[in-house]
Amino acid sequence: MVELLAPAPAGVRLLSLHATSDLQRADRLLRRTWGTQPGDDAPLALDMMCALAHTGGYVGGAFLDDELVGVAAGFLAAGGTLHSHIAGVAQEAQGRGVGLALKRHQRAWAAERGLTAITWTFDPLVRRNAYFNLTRLGATAVEYLPDFYGPLSDGINDGDASDRLLVTWPVPASGIASGIAPAAAPPVTAPAAVAILDEAGAVRAGGGAPSLRCATPPDVERLRADDPGAARHWRTALGDALGGALADGYRIAGFTRSGWYLLTRGAAA
Repeated sequence: MVELLAPAPAGVRLLSLHATSDLQRADRLLRRTWGTQPGDDAPLALDMMCALAHTGGYVGGAFLDDELVGVAAGFLAAGGTLHSHIAGVAQEAQGRGVGLALKRHQRAWAAERGLTAITWTFDPLVRRNAYFNLTRLGATAVEYLPDFYGPLSDGINDGDASDRLLVTWPVPASGIASGIAPAAAPPVTAPAAVAILDEAGAVRAGGGAPSLRCATPPDVERLRADDPGAARHWRTALGDALGGALADGYRIAGFTRSGWYLLTRGAAA
């Protein structure tokens, strides 16, 4: 294991994983975090993780003491970029800054190799992930991808369409230190923003307004377990509202802590 320079919370070590034994630990952690049952697909196949680590891809781990509590993995992609395919943090370590530390470690790794950006996808219905990616990290949403992976049977995504938002996060060319950005300021909902998906999950017309907002459910993962029909309704509604607005030329300008996507027309400032 080779340790890389990146800021981390007290007690957390960030390492690049190479040894088969460490990658096996990473596989077990991802399966546990995803709630993968016997017979389910692995979140990331162990043989693929080994191949990534051996051929110059990124596999990073976060440790508390000697316990592996976070894993992220990605592969080199077109245009001198890194595509981060998966990231997971053990439930008992969530809320301790481990996920943010892993993304910063990943950015430092990319900066050392002269890469220009990191891309990844996330489920746009998962409110905490949208806030983390778009507000805390300041990543930019690029594209809405309907049912991107097709049917998944990995535990956490069972029975749901795999709609995703593709985001990009720049890696500054001036080096690792400047590549670590502070958390972005939370966006403020513009009073004039028209709700095209309300908190009840109803899709509404935007009327071509300059600013739009689009709600998300408080906890779609719990909703999938408690009321699968309602979860499927939210999936369809968000695809129609958010996906439709992006296709119509809007861009995502931010995401509020209360769970609203904020959209504006035109290019980013």
